[in-house]
Amino acid sequence: MFDTMTMTKAVGGFCGAFLIYLLGGWAGESLYSVGGHGGEEVASYVIEVEDAGPAEDEPEVDFATLMASADASAGERVFGKCRACHKIDGSNATGPHLDGVVGRAIDAVDGFSYSGALLQVGDTWTPENMFHFLESPRNAAPGTTMSFAGLPKPQDRVDLIAYLDSLDG
Repeated sequence: MFDTMTMTKAVGGFCGAFLIYLLGGWAGESLYSVGGHGGEEVASYVIEVEDAGPAEDEPEVDFATLMASADASAGERVFGKCRACHKIDGSNATGPHLDGVVGRAIDAVDGFSYSGALLQVGDTWTPENMFHFLESPRNAAPGTTMSFAGLPKPQDRVDLIAYLDSLDG
């Protein structure tokens, strides 16, 4: 039942299928390739879109006005982003505990090993220092071990600061 002719047909079928696969890959590559052949540059196509006009930046609101509108209960919801690394019960986690952080010296939590980069922010966690730090910790204190990307919305930052300020330290 399994003779030389059957083996030849099986190998021929496999080789034929493989050849079709390779030719299909070559055809697809030549049809849909973005780059040129042999290092030559190929023009790319630009899709024109209607210009929406200049991007309007949010109007700059001063920090005191933002803090006056801060909502500690909304800040408690924002704290959910911090909860993975920080606790508010006086115990340290990946990051230092944050109860009583507003007005506290920047590297003052006993038993926590700071990277030293936070001292670029200042000496004390004032609301203004926290506001700028929370926007982008990596930009405010280059070299910090804090991996949090930051809070881009100013209202979220002041709400979080109001919440942390409302905690007993």
